[in-house]
Amino acid sequence: MSALLDADLSEAGRVAGVSLTEYFVTDRARWLWRFRLAQMAADPGQARWMVRQAVIGDEGLVVGHAGFHGPPDEVGMVEIGYSIAPAFRRRGYARSALIELLRRAAAETPVTTVRATIGPDNVASLATISGFGFVEVGEQWDEEDGREVVFEVPVRRVPRARWEGSRRNDEL
Repeated sequence: MSALLDADLSEAGRVAGVSLTEYFVTDRARWLWRFRLAQMAADPGQARWMVRQAVIGDEGLVVGHAGFHGPPDEVGMVEIGYSIAPAFRRRGYARSALIELLRRAAAETPVTTVRATIGPDNVASLATISGFGFVEVGEQWDEEDGREVVFEVPVRRVPRARWEGSRRNDEL
């Protein structure tokens, strides 16, 4: 992430073991890297919960990034986040990232609930979570993104059938 903050795609890709695109050094992405690095500096144990590259297929095509906003809170809730580069959108990659995040959450004993916060006008993300059991539980104001609708799903209620036939992505 430090290399990405410095816009050094070559070094970031070397460390990550995959080739990264300019999408990883946009102003928005660099804000995320700065924020996550500060979180990890405050508590290095959070690193395993943070953002990772979304890599598709054996050829290592990096289409975006996905992860959790941090470890489970005191009641077992984790918030997910994913972003797919514009060149790769509308191909099912966000759905694949969501599936992998839900799988990871379900595999973690302390996780009871998965949260997703989405801007009310973000039709694509609203469609992505549809069918996975998410229920609207409120709204919040995000300093970076503005008004967001808050959705949650108990991990035990995530429809497992949605996972069948989807390919495992070990980078997430």
